[in-house]
Amino acid sequence: MMARAQNVSFSFSVSILEHADFCLETGWTGLVGPNGAGKTTLLRLLAGDLRPHTGKISYSPAHPIIRLCPQGVEVLDDEIQGFAAATTRLARRLIGQLNLDPATLERWPTLSSGERKRWQLAAALSAEPDVLLLDEPTNHVDAATRDWLVAALRRFPGLGVIVAHDRATLDELTSTTVELKRGQVRSWPGPYSVVLEAWNQEHESKLDQKKTAEACEARAQASLREGRSRLEGASRARSAGARMRNPHDSDARSISATGRVASAERRLGQVVARMQERADNARIVREDLAVEKELGGNVFANYEPATVAWLMYLEGDLAWPGRVLRLATAIGIARDTRVCVKGPNGAGKSMLLRALLSAARVPMSRVICIPQDVSEEDAAATLEAVRALPIETRGRVLSVVATLGTDPARLLASPRPSHGEARKLLIALGFGIHAWALVLDEPTNHLDLPSRERLERALALFPGALVVATHDEMFANKIGLTSEINLANGKE
Repeated sequence: MMARAQNVSFSFSVSILEHADFCLETGWTGLVGPNGAGKTTLLRLLAGDLRPHTGKISYSPAHPIIRLCPQGVEVLDDEIQGFAAATTRLARRLIGQLNLDPATLERWPTLSSGERKRWQLAAALSAEPDVLLLDEPTNHVDAATRDWLVAALRRFPGLGVIVAHDRATLDELTSTTVELKRGQVRSWPGPYSVVLEAWNQEHESKLDQKKTAEACEARAQASLREGRSRLEGASRARSAGARMRNPHDSDARSISATGRVASAERRLGQVVARMQERADNARIVREDLAVEKELGGNVFANYEPATVAWLMYLEGDLAWPGRVLRLATAIGIARDTRVCVKGPNGAGKSMLLRALLSAARVPMSRVICIPQDVSEEDAAATLEAVRALPIETRGRVLSVVATLGTDPARLLASPRPSHGEARKLLIALGFGIHAWALVLDEPTNHLDLPSRERLERALALFPGALVVATHDEMFANKIGLTSEINLANGKE
């Protein structure tokens, strides 16, 4: 199986692809790039959900069976329902391996995001597609499901493209890496970690070349200034000589001397012109070697701590359709609490976070909650809210957006943020408005790899309360979550 893109261009309000040419073959390809670069859009183009504005995407053999698993898990679609009702051996095996119960589809909205993601992935695999396109498949899932998924995808015989910000998954699964950045597509052999090393070497090489080009440009500019100074001196000397000579003096020696000065001035002018050309060329070389600017800076400035000791306090059992979460002890969130909420998919982590928010003892304007999935409507509304902030507060928020690795100008110009950009925007809003608490449900979902690292550094320094539900032990350790709430089998 092969997919080929020829001269493909596509844009919304900003350019996503610009005359892209690339080829994908059987096996797994990792699609990486910054949040907002258009990775989801490229998957939709490969799936045929969108059509290129120019160029074409073709498959060989033609008309393959294609399945696209989107990032979102809100919708119970026909494919999932058809899979749940299927009686094929493959469908029954997948349902058993992922511990899926078709009866739970009746309460789809109450299932955890991880449970819904398992249904979504199983439905796609049961179709036995020729082309499988996965957009952040490890979001929401616990460690056991991730390990099962990687093992299942290794056995997939067709052409697969996976967008993931989980380095371990990319390294274990992919043999090719495709980077989408500023409308350009580049393909590299090898999994992400191998390619990242090549990118770092390329970056260092560009830095060295840029320094050399800057030095050449500086020398060319210095020579140009010196040449211009000499030319101006020669011009002044010729003008002074002409003024001092008597207009009625026809002495041949005087005329000859004036001619020699004029000739020397012309030659010097030609030298200066060549110096200008060298200086211009050096500037062009230096500009072509421009190294990508690192966005970033200090996240916190003039932080205002909470004026009360306890921000949230929760006690008693929690009940929702079909389940009860029994709290062994009351849960209190102080202004300096840093707690990790742990447990397998479906244990009730998101429910517990919502219950804590409902038990808040401070104005909700001082608490920022970021759910596992931010809808397109909420993302657009958040962007509008940031645009409407007072200038000083908006500046703080956008400086945090930059710190987290997204260009604020590009974000403000977009009609709506991507999933990753929406999460960054909500986190930045919490920092910018001096929130007293951040309640985060799987905060690394949808974030590109550099943004995860920046988020770790930012949250490690956050001076307020942190309540974080995450399956990522390394992330929890790096941001300094010093206590934990462990949910298992409906109990705390």
